[in-house]
Amino acid sequence: MAFDRSVKIAPSILSADFANFGAEIRAIEDQGADWVHVDVMDGHFVPNLTFGPPAVKAFRPHVKTVMDVHLMIAPVDQYIDAYADAGADVLTAHIEAGPHIHRTVQAIKAAGMKAGVALNPGTPAESVQHLLDMVDLICVMTVNPGFGGQKFIDMTDKVRALRSMIGDRPVHIEIDGGVDPKTAPKLVEAGADVLVAGSAVFKGGSVDNPVVYGQNMDAIRKSFSA
Repeated sequence: MAFDRSVKIAPSILSADFANFGAEIRAIEDQGADWVHVDVMDGHFVPNLTFGPPAVKAFRPHVKTVMDVHLMIAPVDQYIDAYADAGADVLTAHIEAGPHIHRTVQAIKAAGMKAGVALNPGTPAESVQHLLDMVDLICVMTVNPGFGGQKFIDMTDKVRALRSMIGDRPVHIEIDGGVDPKTAPKLVEAGADVLVAGSAVFKGGSVDNPVVYGQNMDAIRKSFSA
């Protein structure tokens, strides 16, 4: 997983057909997904409940690109090894999920994964300043985490601040929430290089009609490269 700053589309399988995950993952990758984003929620840190380590392990054989696992859970540390065993390539924890994010990041790296740190909309960019030499990814939430399909919260200034702080370090800026062809251009212009998109990728398509997934991803790509 060599670092490059070309913009990647990471469909969130939270918007996929839950009865058909393997086929859905293969369909989005065949249609041009760069990464596969897996939203893990615990019903405690966020008001929803999704995938535990056994589900993520079941997704792994179908993911040929990068499995990007976003933990919206608290506490985090005791589950890191389980998600490493499940095959996560990138494991992202929320800075708000506990008092020792530095320790959490160290544990993720020690378990052999790339480490991400996520920031809720109300958390300032400066909160990750002292982690930038340790992390591989900063995830900027552009919705309050917990549900798909929410209204976009504009975090362009935060993205711009992070991009400036990161400088030439090999750290991705990921956007999660409300990404579509309308919101993507200003985020990319501000410095984002991984775009998580759920409903904007999956809407109107299915495993029987996967071309729509490709068209939806192309629409996002064209929006910021026009």
